[in-house]
Amino acid sequence: MAILQEPISQGHEAPAEKGSDVGEIPQWRLMARRFKQSKLAVAGGIVLLVMYGIALFAPFLAPYDANAVNSDRANASPAKLTWKGGPAVCGVAQTLNKSTFTWEYKTDCNKATPISFFTKGTDYKIFGLIPTTTHLFGVNKSNTIYLWGADDQGRDIFSRTIIGSRVSLTIGLVGVGIGTILGAIIGTISGYFGGLVDNVLQRIIEIILSVPTLPLWAMLAAILPRDMTVTKRYLFITVILSLVGWAGLARQIRGKVMSYAGADYVAAARAAGSGHARVILSHMVPNSISHLVVVTMLAIPTTIIAETSLSFLGIGMLPPAVSWGVLLQDAQKVQAVQQYPWMLIPAVAVVLAVTCYQLLGDGVRDAVDPYG
Repeated sequence: MAILQEPISQGHEAPAEKGSDVGEIPQWRLMARRFKQSKLAVAGGIVLLVMYGIALFAPFLAPYDANAVNSDRANASPAKLTWKGGPAVCGVAQTLNKSTFTWEYKTDCNKATPISFFTKGTDYKIFGLIPTTTHLFGVNKSNTIYLWGADDQGRDIFSRTIIGSRVSLTIGLVGVGIGTILGAIIGTISGYFGGLVDNVLQRIIEIILSVPTLPLWAMLAAILPRDMTVTKRYLFITVILSLVGWAGLARQIRGKVMSYAGADYVAAARAAGSGHARVILSHMVPNSISHLVVVTMLAIPTTIIAETSLSFLGIGMLPPAVSWGVLLQDAQKVQAVQQYPWMLIPAVAVVLAVTCYQLLGDGVRDAVDPYG
């Protein structure tokens, strides 16, 4: 009896099980797939991109100069917005409280001032190169638009916060970048050559790691002259923050390189006549890249907090420089915080940036091991 076999339909193949193609696609695509699965990491990355975009265009987005003083609006509360045929800011009347000798402000939305977009204001340079006076929004000189209130000198906290993000966000990237390069180079040399070189480098690393980090930063920052220019102080603070961070990374990279140094492919490369530089650049460094990326991503928030702490203590960035730590100096007094809680808004920016970096770092850490 002939056995009838049902023809196999080529148009209706069984769907492949999710993840069954792991061995058929490049590792970078596996890493991207694994990263996208972490919704919190993706959200953190998007928020950080927005924050860095704001920092990049801060002078354009800020209605006022960061150091523009307005004594008529000292400690002014956040502006109240209304709609008068378009967005407008309510008028403000300033009165002196003779009991507490503090300025009080009363809003009058019947005297609202329209908000203008792409208006003229203080001059600045786009990317530090192209001079212009155009700002995203503003009001005429008869009123002010302090979205997040003002400090004790009448300076706009909104403008100072987004302009200060340029220092606080970039100092983490630059500082960690320097520390990562130092850690990668020294750790690779220590683990690859071993012997006396390894012993000397490891003793130096142990001495550095034995010193408490914050007091060391504070001591080095306090040595800097207070009359330094903003640019020089930024560079020196960046170097100070990177002097300690490389030591822990160097020890981790050393361990990685020592495990790779005994591998068969390294022995084959040496037998083929490859020099030390070629072996290190072709085998040691590429195998350590994923670990470097993860450690770097998780170290950036630590550097941001360090700069904020030093500036808060008055030994980091100093006025007229503007950073989140400098802004939080005004929030040192409990009385000021109780009466003017908007002084703590820069702290919210610090918490948001650090949290997003930690979420992003966790996602990257999981993504670099896509086979896990």
